[in-house]
Amino acid sequence: MSKIVYVTIAVVVVVAAVFAVYYLGFLSKPVEKVLRVGTSPDFPPFEYVDEKTGEVVGIDIDLIKAIANRLGYKVQIVSMDFDGLIPALEQGQVDVVISGMTITEERAKRVDFSIPYWKADQAIIVSKGSSFKPLKIEDLVNHTVGVQSGTTAEQLLDSYVSKGYNINVKRYSSYTLAVQDLINGRVDAVVVDSPVANTLAKKYSVEVAATITTGEEYGIAVKKGNKALLDQINKALSEILNSSEWDSIISKYMG
Repeated sequence: MSKIVYVTIAVVVVVAAVFAVYYLGFLSKPVEKVLRVGTSPDFPPFEYVDEKTGEVVGIDIDLIKAIANRLGYKVQIVSMDFDGLIPALEQGQVDVVISGMTITEERAKRVDFSIPYWKADQAIIVSKGSSFKPLKIEDLVNHTVGVQSGTTAEQLLDSYVSKGYNINVKRYSSYTLAVQDLINGRVDAVVVDSPVANTLAKKYSVEVAATITTGEEYGIAVKKGNKALLDQINKALSEILNSSEWDSIISKYMG
Protein backbone atom coordinates (compact mmCIF):
# COMPACT_ATOMS: atom_id res chain seq x y z
CA MET A 1 0.00 0.00 0.00
CA SER A 2 1.43 3.38 -0.98
CA LYS A 3 2.31 6.17 1.41
CA ILE A 4 -0.34 8.36 -0.20
CA VAL A 5 -3.06 5.81 0.56
CA TYR A 6 -1.94 5.60 4.22
CA VAL A 7 -2.09 9.38 4.52
CA THR A 8 -5.53 9.50 2.88
CA ILE A 9 -6.88 6.85 5.25
CA ALA A 10 -5.42 8.67 8.24
CA VAL A 11 -7.06 11.94 7.19
CA VAL A 12 -10.42 10.23 6.70
CA VAL A 13 -10.17 8.59 10.13
CA VAL A 14 -9.31 11.89 11.83
CA VAL A 15 -12.15 13.75 10.08
CA ALA A 16 -14.60 10.98 10.98
CA ALA A 17 -13.45 11.06 14.60
CA VAL A 18 -13.84 14.84 14.82
CA PHE A 19 -17.31 14.65 13.27
CA ALA A 20 -18.33 11.86 15.66
CA VAL A 21 -17.19 13.84 18.70
CA TYR A 22 -19.05 16.94 17.48
CA TYR A 23 -22.19 14.97 16.62
CA LEU A 24 -22.28 13.08 19.91
CA GLY A 25 -21.62 16.31 21.78
CA PHE A 26 -24.52 17.94 19.95
CA LEU A 27 -26.81 15.06 20.82
CA SER A 28 -25.84 15.14 24.49
CA LYS A 29 -26.28 18.91 24.83
CA PRO A 30 -29.38 19.55 26.96
CA VAL A 31 -32.23 21.40 25.29
CA GLU A 32 -32.80 24.79 26.94
CA LYS A 33 -36.28 25.13 28.41
CA VAL A 34 -37.95 28.46 27.66
CA LEU A 35 -40.88 29.93 29.59
CA ARG A 36 -42.79 32.39 27.40
CA VAL A 37 -44.18 35.06 29.70
CA GLY A 38 -46.99 37.35 28.58
CA THR A 39 -47.17 40.79 30.20
CA SER A 40 -48.41 44.33 29.56
CA PRO A 41 -45.45 46.55 30.53
CA ASP A 42 -47.31 49.74 31.41
CA PHE A 43 -48.12 48.92 35.02
CA PRO A 44 -45.32 50.20 37.29
CA PRO A 45 -43.92 49.01 39.64
CA PHE A 46 -45.03 45.55 38.50
CA GLU A 47 -44.02 45.70 34.82
CA TYR A 48 -42.75 48.60 32.78
CA VAL A 49 -40.07 49.48 30.23
CA ASP A 50 -36.83 50.80 31.70
CA GLU A 51 -36.21 54.09 29.88
CA LYS A 52 -32.42 53.62 29.99
CA THR A 53 -32.12 50.01 28.86
CA GLY A 54 -35.38 49.47 26.99
CA GLU A 55 -35.88 46.25 28.94
CA VAL A 56 -39.09 45.18 30.63
CA VAL A 57 -38.54 45.24 34.39
CA GLY A 58 -40.56 45.31 37.61
CA ILE A 59 -41.77 43.27 40.56
CA ASP A 60 -43.64 40.78 38.38
CA ILE A 61 -40.70 40.34 36.05
CA ASP A 62 -38.22 39.67 38.85
CA LEU A 63 -40.72 37.32 40.46
CA ILE A 64 -41.31 35.21 37.36
CA LYS A 65 -37.55 35.09 36.69
CA ALA A 66 -36.99 33.83 40.24
CA ILE A 67 -39.65 31.17 39.71
CA ALA A 68 -38.22 30.18 36.33
CA ASN A 69 -34.74 29.93 37.82
CA ARG A 70 -35.99 27.43 40.38
CA LEU A 71 -37.69 25.40 37.66
CA GLY A 72 -34.76 25.46 35.24
CA TYR A 73 -36.36 27.72 32.63
CA LYS A 74 -35.04 30.67 30.68
CA VAL A 75 -37.59 33.51 30.55
CA GLN A 76 -38.77 35.03 27.27
CA ILE A 77 -40.85 38.18 27.82
CA VAL A 78 -43.72 38.66 25.35
CA SER A 79 -45.21 42.17 25.62
CA MET A 80 -48.76 42.99 24.52
CA ASP A 81 -51.86 44.96 25.46
CA PHE A 82 -53.50 43.79 28.68
CA ASP A 83 -56.75 42.69 27.04
CA GLY A 84 -54.77 40.41 24.71
CA LEU A 85 -53.05 38.44 27.47
CA ILE A 86 -55.69 35.81 28.22
CA PRO A 87 -56.44 35.17 24.51
CA ALA A 88 -52.69 34.73 23.93
CA LEU A 89 -52.56 32.19 26.75
CA GLU A 90 -55.57 30.33 25.40
CA GLN A 91 -54.07 30.21 21.90
CA GLY A 92 -50.71 28.90 23.13
CA GLN A 93 -48.74 32.03 22.22
CA VAL A 94 -47.42 32.27 25.80
CA ASP A 95 -47.01 29.76 28.63
CA VAL A 96 -47.85 32.02 31.56
CA VAL A 97 -49.20 35.50 32.19
CA ILE A 98 -47.98 37.76 34.96
CA SER A 99 -49.19 41.33 34.72
CA GLY A 100 -50.73 42.53 37.95
CA MET A 101 -53.71 40.39 37.01
CA THR A 102 -56.48 40.16 39.60
CA ILE A 103 -57.92 36.72 40.25
CA THR A 104 -61.62 36.89 39.35
CA GLU A 105 -64.35 34.30 38.83
CA GLU A 106 -64.79 35.41 35.23
CA ARG A 107 -61.11 35.06 34.38
CA ALA A 108 -60.88 31.74 36.25
CA LYS A 109 -63.37 30.30 33.77
CA ARG A 110 -60.77 30.78 31.02
CA VAL A 111 -57.42 30.31 32.80
CA ASP A 112 -56.02 28.71 35.95
CA PHE A 113 -54.45 30.95 38.58
CA SER A 114 -51.59 30.41 40.98
CA ILE A 115 -51.84 31.14 44.67
CA PRO A 116 -52.12 34.93 45.26
CA TYR A 117 -48.91 36.92 45.57
CA TRP A 118 -50.22 40.50 46.04
CA LYS A 119 -53.20 42.34 47.55
CA ALA A 120 -54.54 45.56 45.99
CA ASP A 121 -57.46 47.98 45.89
CA GLN A 122 -58.52 50.52 43.28
CA ALA A 123 -57.62 54.21 43.33
CA ILE A 124 -58.80 57.39 41.61
CA ILE A 125 -56.04 59.68 40.35
CA VAL A 126 -56.43 63.25 39.10
CA SER A 127 -54.08 65.90 37.74
CA LYS A 128 -51.89 67.43 40.42
CA GLY A 129 -53.49 70.62 41.74
CA SER A 130 -56.86 69.83 40.15
CA SER A 131 -59.95 71.30 41.81
CA PHE A 132 -61.72 68.01 41.11
CA LYS A 133 -61.32 65.86 44.24
CA PRO A 134 -63.45 62.70 43.95
CA LEU A 135 -63.59 60.62 47.13
CA LYS A 136 -65.72 57.76 45.81
CA ILE A 137 -66.88 56.28 42.50
CA GLU A 138 -70.20 58.14 42.72
CA ASP A 139 -68.26 61.42 42.55
CA LEU A 140 -67.23 60.52 38.99
CA VAL A 141 -70.77 61.05 37.70
CA ASN A 142 -70.90 63.52 34.77
CA HIS A 143 -67.12 63.23 34.32
CA THR A 144 -64.90 61.49 31.77
CA VAL A 145 -62.80 58.78 33.39
CA GLY A 146 -59.96 56.79 31.85
CA VAL A 147 -59.32 53.08 32.40
CA GLN A 148 -57.31 50.34 30.73
CA SER A 149 -59.36 47.87 28.69
CA GLY A 150 -59.81 44.45 30.23
CA THR A 151 -58.96 45.50 33.79
CA THR A 152 -60.91 45.25 37.02
CA ALA A 153 -60.97 49.06 37.06
CA GLU A 154 -62.96 48.94 33.83
CA GLN A 155 -65.28 46.31 35.30
CA LEU A 156 -65.80 48.45 38.40
CA LEU A 157 -66.81 51.52 36.42
CA ASP A 158 -68.97 49.49 34.04
CA SER A 159 -70.85 48.06 37.03
CA TYR A 160 -71.75 51.61 38.11
CA VAL A 161 -72.74 52.63 34.58
CA SER A 162 -75.02 49.58 34.35
CA LYS A 163 -76.75 50.80 37.52
CA GLY A 164 -77.53 54.13 35.87
CA TYR A 165 -74.60 56.27 36.99
CA ASN A 166 -73.70 58.74 34.23
CA ILE A 167 -69.95 58.16 34.02
CA ASN A 168 -68.27 58.60 30.65
CA VAL A 169 -65.77 55.72 30.61
CA LYS A 170 -62.88 56.19 28.18
CA ARG A 171 -60.94 53.00 27.49
CA TYR A 172 -57.23 52.78 26.66
CA SER A 173 -54.90 50.02 25.55
CA SER A 174 -52.41 51.14 28.21
CA TYR A 175 -52.36 53.19 31.39
CA THR A 176 -49.54 55.27 29.95
CA LEU A 177 -51.95 56.70 27.37
CA ALA A 178 -54.64 57.23 30.00
CA VAL A 179 -52.28 59.19 32.24
CA GLN A 180 -51.09 61.30 29.31
CA ASP A 181 -54.69 62.25 28.57
CA LEU A 182 -55.26 63.01 32.25
CA ILE A 183 -52.30 65.38 32.33
CA ASN A 184 -53.44 67.01 29.08
CA GLY A 185 -56.99 67.50 30.37
CA ARG A 186 -58.72 65.05 28.03
CA VAL A 187 -60.10 63.04 30.96
CA ASP A 188 -61.00 64.20 34.46
CA ALA A 189 -59.70 61.17 36.33
CA VAL A 190 -58.21 57.71 35.90
CA VAL A 191 -59.08 54.61 37.92
CA VAL A 192 -56.19 52.20 38.44
CA ASP A 193 -54.92 49.68 40.99
CA SER A 194 -53.75 51.41 44.18
CA PRO A 195 -50.04 50.37 44.16
CA VAL A 196 -49.75 51.51 40.55
CA ALA A 197 -51.53 54.79 41.36
CA ASN A 198 -48.93 55.53 44.02
CA THR A 199 -46.09 54.83 41.60
CA LEU A 200 -47.65 57.00 38.87
CA ALA A 201 -48.03 59.85 41.39
CA LYS A 202 -44.27 59.76 42.01
CA LYS A 203 -43.40 59.83 38.31
CA TYR A 204 -46.05 62.08 36.72
CA SER A 205 -47.91 65.27 37.56
CA VAL A 206 -50.86 63.38 39.05
CA GLU A 207 -52.07 62.64 42.56
CA VAL A 208 -54.17 60.02 44.31
CA ALA A 209 -57.57 61.50 45.18
CA ALA A 210 -59.09 58.40 46.78
CA THR A 211 -58.61 54.70 47.40
CA ILE A 212 -61.56 52.39 46.81
CA THR A 213 -61.40 49.21 48.88
CA THR A 214 -61.94 46.20 46.60
CA GLY A 215 -59.76 43.54 48.25
CA GLU A 216 -58.23 42.21 45.04
CA GLU A 217 -55.46 39.62 44.77
CA TYR A 218 -52.97 39.14 41.93
CA GLY A 219 -52.12 35.72 40.55
CA ILE A 220 -50.03 34.15 37.80
CA ALA A 221 -52.17 32.65 35.03
CA VAL A 222 -51.53 29.46 33.06
CA LYS A 223 -53.55 27.78 30.32
CA LYS A 224 -56.70 26.09 31.60
CA GLY A 225 -55.91 22.52 32.60
CA ASN A 226 -52.11 22.88 32.67
CA LYS A 227 -51.89 21.40 36.17
CA ALA A 228 -48.29 20.24 35.84
CA LEU A 229 -46.96 23.75 35.20
CA LEU A 230 -49.32 25.31 37.75
CA ASP A 231 -48.16 22.95 40.49
CA GLN A 232 -44.52 23.75 39.73
CA ILE A 233 -45.21 27.49 39.78
CA ASN A 234 -47.16 27.29 43.04
CA LYS A 235 -44.37 25.37 44.76
CA ALA A 236 -41.69 27.83 43.64
CA LEU A 237 -43.91 30.85 44.32
CA SER A 238 -44.68 29.67 47.85
CA GLU A 239 -40.97 29.27 48.56
CA ILE A 240 -40.19 32.76 47.25
CA LEU A 241 -43.03 34.49 49.13
CA ASN A 242 -41.66 33.05 52.36
CA SER A 243 -38.07 34.06 51.68
CA SER A 244 -35.92 37.17 51.96
CA GLU A 245 -35.69 37.13 48.15
CA TRP A 246 -39.28 38.40 47.96
CA ASP A 247 -38.52 41.20 50.41
CA SER A 248 -35.54 42.20 48.27
CA ILE A 249 -37.64 42.32 45.10
CA ILE A 250 -40.25 44.54 46.75
CA SER A 251 -37.60 46.81 48.25
CA LYS A 252 -35.90 47.13 44.87
CA TYR A 253 -38.99 48.63 43.23
CA MET A 254 -40.93 50.17 46.10
CA GLY A 255 -38.20 51.22 48.54
